[in-house]
Amino acid sequence: MSISNVLNVLKIKEGLPLCEADRDQELWKKYKETRDPQIREQLILKYAPYVKYIAGRIAMGLPPNVDIEDLYGYGIFGLIDAIEKFEPDRKIQFKTYAQTRVRGSILDELRKLDWTPRSVRQKARQLEKAYIELENNLGRPASDEEISRHMGISLEELYELYRDTRGSFLLSLDDLLYSEDDTATIGDSVPASENDNPQNQIEQKELKQLLVKSINALAEREKLVLTLYYYEEMTLKEIGAILGVSDSRVSQLHTKAILKLRAKLASAKNRSAKAERR
Repeated sequence: MSISNVLNVLKIKEGLPLCEADRDQELWKKYKETRDPQIREQLILKYAPYVKYIAGRIAMGLPPNVDIEDLYGYGIFGLIDAIEKFEPDRKIQFKTYAQTRVRGSILDELRKLDWTPRSVRQKARQLEKAYIELENNLGRPASDEEISRHMGISLEELYELYRDTRGSFLLSLDDLLYSEDDTATIGDSVPASENDNPQNQIEQKELKQLLVKSINALAEREKLVLTLYYYEEMTLKEIGAILGVSDSRVSQLHTKAILKLRAKLASAKNRSAKAERR
């Protein structure tokens, strides 16, 4: 079945629930033994609604000119790749395994398309640089007022920068945090040869520890936005209803949180690089 046919079939099956936990081990076993194309189609159709769900969440952080159906199509390629490479004998649900490949497929295509205008990327770099410089000077996350003074702009202009650059940070925290299964790691979605590398495991552990520490240092509202968005998987609108603010304000809080985390991680990387040179 072609990608276009899969998408057409799913338009008829909009009522399908999100992909359930992998209970049909017999189906997987049969497919791995026979590589039957019909079973492959069953698996694609079974898990494709989850691809739509992931594409929808990614689309929330993108400019309106990005077509969600395109994201959906990119995600289907990731799903097919996951189906081919999944090992049922591993102690991990397929949905957990597939989500990284589906998201990776979508994000890779977005990178290739270079959908973020150069001017927006420049603004994003300026904001990140300001946060890094103030983080290093102050020894703590900078406030909006401090950032605006440092950049020589008004608070209103700073808030406009947050709005303009919100989509440019899509590839940041998603790549590090997104996991539904507390027992699953990023290593569960890569080949064993990479996952078995002790150096990679150490670096991944240190990165996670730093990320947790940096998240805990955020303002309460910023921390709550990240928790509700990445772990509880709520939409911006749902988070706004909880906080009693608009969708755009939630998006602004999300962007600020990502900026602060990127500054923390960049500062730590710079310190590590300097220590290695000594």
